[in-house]
Amino acid sequence: MSFHLFYETWSDELRRLAHQLRQAPVPPATEDDRRQLQQLVQKVTSHYAEYHRSKSEAAKSDALAFFATAPGTTSLELSLQWIAGWRPTTAFHLIYTESSILLQAHVADILRGVHTGDLGDLSQEQFRRVSQLKSETVQQEDEITDLLCDWQDETTGMVGNIKMERLAAILEKAEDLRLKTITSIMKLLTLRQAAEFLVAAADLHFGIRAWGAQHDRHRGMV
Repeated sequence: MSFHLFYETWSDELRRLAHQLRQAPVPPATEDDRRQLQQLVQKVTSHYAEYHRSKSEAAKSDALAFFATAPGTTSLELSLQWIAGWRPTTAFHLIYTESSILLQAHVADILRGVHTGDLGDLSQEQFRRVSQLKSETVQQEDEITDLLCDWQDETTGMVGNIKMERLAAILEKAEDLRLKTITSIMKLLTLRQAAEFLVAAADLHFGIRAWGAQHDRHRGMV
């Protein structure tokens, strides 16, 4: 199976899992509810892991294909990409955005000292750890970006197998960081917050693709 076909199947499954997360009782009312939600969160996290590992493996055969205009990829998606994929620090912007929206929605409850337990109710310790993780991720992003810049600056000889292997290795580092960012964030959030984050991430993924496809149709690109 080509990676494009794998991605389409993977994307359909992500949509199905995100729908299940939305339908799950949040917050879980019983131990069975909690177990169900925990299993769903684990399934979605594992689903992302499968994607990033499969992409790294496919890149070993043709790394350049992931930097080209892949079939079905919109111009908006391409404009937002960092090393053939989403920028890891986007996950932190998503947390801050969702937290702010929910905080405003529940401000009356919070002022009364009522804890909602959602992403709008992150503790000071959670914010501290998220901020620290973001700083570490930015540093690792910069290091991988420097590797790609060095690769691009090399002009000695023709582009050969060794250089393609190095590009695949750089892409693998980027995929590892994307996956590491997701799994690290999961450890900082409560079960309910993790579920809300994964739903928001899926909504962002499908929303960007849908808006980009509509934009390209208006421009006559598809």
